[in-house]
Amino acid sequence: MSEDAPALRRVSVADLAVDHALAQMSGSMRFLLDITPVNSDEIKADFVAGRVHDPVFVYRELEADPEVLRQVVDNVVVSSVEDPTLATLLRAKQRELGLQLDMLRARDSEDFRALSTELYGSASPSLRAQAEHVLEAVPRPEAKGESLTAQEFLELAQAEIDHYAQLDPEVDMHAEIRDEVNGIMVSGNTLLVDPDSAVQRARADALIQHEVGTHLVTQVNGSAQPVQVLGTGLAGYDETQEGLAVLAEIGCGGLTPFRLRQLAARVVTVHRMSSGASFVDAWRGLVDEGFPEASAFTTTMRAYRCGGLTKDAIYLRGLVDLLAHLRDGGSLEHLWLGKFSLDDLPLVRSLAEDGVLGPPRIMPRWLADPAAADRLTDAADQADDVAAICTPAGPPPSADPTDPPSKETP
Repeated sequence: MSEDAPALRRVSVADLAVDHALAQMSGSMRFLLDITPVNSDEIKADFVAGRVHDPVFVYRELEADPEVLRQVVDNVVVSSVEDPTLATLLRAKQRELGLQLDMLRARDSEDFRALSTELYGSASPSLRAQAEHVLEAVPRPEAKGESLTAQEFLELAQAEIDHYAQLDPEVDMHAEIRDEVNGIMVSGNTLLVDPDSAVQRARADALIQHEVGTHLVTQVNGSAQPVQVLGTGLAGYDETQEGLAVLAEIGCGGLTPFRLRQLAARVVTVHRMSSGASFVDAWRGLVDEGFPEASAFTTTMRAYRCGGLTKDAIYLRGLVDLLAHLRDGGSLEHLWLGKFSLDDLPLVRSLAEDGVLGPPRIMPRWLADPAAADRLTDAADQADDVAAICTPAGPPPSADPTDPPSKETP
């Protein structure tokens, strides 16, 4: 280092030990799996056939007592962290872990919905207006495309993972078919595929860029940082992660009208659930808006599970916020360093610029597409009217034969 170069910022071993403790706790939890019904496919078939009117969902038994785990989280002494930026980030993460454990304790109770709203927010009037406009303005898809089996999709995903392994042999990503999941999701460093999944061939690359090119890439990059919570996810990371993953779908040219309508339907359904609508009424509302009965069931189940989960509003909200960020001159550069919220970008950028964080190990492959930048620029211009992304000038209407799965399933 030259005499004129600024000294690199140092984070103490004690501070990083607190970070590692929270990262280990976060990485050991299977929160999304624990709030996903294990009988949704069976109930969906009965519901659509008219044999069930008020679905009763069953969940996995918790592997550990959430009350005990909550005490473990509370015992992490975040107040001892000396670096002010890291202290801010870790305090928020500790609080989020506590809320998630409280939600697990409150499954299928009235408290669950309130805790969910505290953690994920709700469908604001402005977001709801965007969603309603999407459902009104974006054409309803008509034709179904050719679909891939779970094994065929797994092979495409593995080829994408192999691409990153060629760039860096130390990259630790995996993909496998597993019975215990519904749809397709990422858990830690592994892409999990339901053996009954069917993905429209025309949507396969977009889904791979969503799951592998975003969720696994940021997991790998975050896990390689000295600050380990960047791998498991800082507080509130889900919203920006899902927005970034949908940006990947746009960047590779794979965001279909069906997909955008699905994201809007999730917002509208969260609003209906939060407003007191019954499961049947919320489902019927989606069917009236042109969604297939089975697809409408899945979207409704996602919002009504465990007593009411508002998480699904974050997909469209995260996309809108990132489009506005790009429109206003923001960059995606530092967002590949790990999993964190757009609100925390200034803090993460500070850590990167001061040398606490290193550069990303790998970058998403879709960024190398010469047309990707133009697609993102065009989409960013529609931040106040996302329906315009998939109306007349957008791609032609097409339909997915099943719900296009996302990180969080079903």
